[in-house]
Amino acid sequence: MPERDTFEISRLGAQGDGVVDSDAGPHFVARALPGETWRQTGEGCVRVSSSPQRRQAPCPHFEHCGGCVAQHMSDALYASWKSGLVRQALAHQGIDIEPLPLWRATEGSRRRVALSAEPTGGDVRLGFRAAGSHELVGISTCVIAKVEIVAALPALKELLQLIGSDASLTSETRVHVLAADNGLDVTVEGVGARLGAATRQRLAEAASGGDIQRLVVGGEEIYQGMQPVLYSDGIAIRVPPGVFVQAVGEAETRMAKAVVDGVGRAKRVADLFCGVGAFALPLARRARVFAADSDAEAILALSDAVRHAQGLKPVEAIRRDLFREPLSRTELRAFEAVVFDPPRAGAAAQAEALAKSRVPTVVAVSCNPATLARDLRTLIDGGYKLRSVLPVDQFLYSAHVEAVAVLGR
Repeated sequence: MPERDTFEISRLGAQGDGVVDSDAGPHFVARALPGETWRQTGEGCVRVSSSPQRRQAPCPHFEHCGGCVAQHMSDALYASWKSGLVRQALAHQGIDIEPLPLWRATEGSRRRVALSAEPTGGDVRLGFRAAGSHELVGISTCVIAKVEIVAALPALKELLQLIGSDASLTSETRVHVLAADNGLDVTVEGVGARLGAATRQRLAEAASGGDIQRLVVGGEEIYQGMQPVLYSDGIAIRVPPGVFVQAVGEAETRMAKAVVDGVGRAKRVADLFCGVGAFALPLARRARVFAADSDAEAILALSDAVRHAQGLKPVEAIRRDLFREPLSRTELRAFEAVVFDPPRAGAAAQAEALAKSRVPTVVAVSCNPATLARDLRTLIDGGYKLRSVLPVDQFLYSAHVEAVAVLGR
């Protein structure tokens, strides 16, 4: 920290911390806001004055839980900070464009969460790790999660107690919960041993008595009432266990609209890193779609959705590792538009191939502004013009933000 005992916060950092600029470089203060005065004490930093941009956090766990970093910001400050994450990443690559207004998810809209669990005597603690710590903060509510997930927290703890009585819970135990459109899909990873038959039976009975449609523990399916289903553009997707889906359904819909609008009247479209088809399915309402992803289960789910859907143009879905084998310049000649939505590492190899191609339109979707900006730089250097960038805040109150960028030749 600065040598002085009292200091002023000058700005917000990329992780939501307040930043103190000094001759020795920037210093970061958790949950501090620009314009506030803080004091360094023997036990840490304490706030001396408060910014008018500070508000009461809506969640009682905010001061301790590491799941959220920005509940204390006013709406205006929060939106400016989130949009700024995209703007700054683009500027770092020399890209000068004003992003479109930030689309924001609402509280209680997140359908996918990953919780940590650990035994505490005869009980189980279920929640999120504290920021920068291995300490697990148990939660009784969550303002970002859908109400179905919050309501299921006691039942999830009971399931974990059953699991812990047989196959010990570990420091790596994680509980993935998806609020599908027909019930909860629960996957427990990181258990210490295989479950016995009696425990599996008790778990199945407990799951069947609630809103849980599927329970998977340690890679073993314990119970399935109905296969969890999500709807994309009115098309049912039967979701395999553990497959990636967007965290907020409304955000997926908004991004899909931006993607479809971005490709315009293109009649032959490639959807790369397609997942279960969040973009491929709405694109197929108006265009032939070639879809590729390395996840075999996701491709099977997309193919199944296409077989049972009506009113779609042809969709070819294949398994392909686009990091190792991006579509080549020759292959890209078949398409009037290409959409890509890679993991956080970005799509460097595919962007390089696109930069050498003559594909008229590219739509890039990313949850990492830094790698998105890098890939956009590659495309711009290859002759594309960046038309628009839409920031999408589906990871509410976190330091993460999605973006949809549209480029054309």
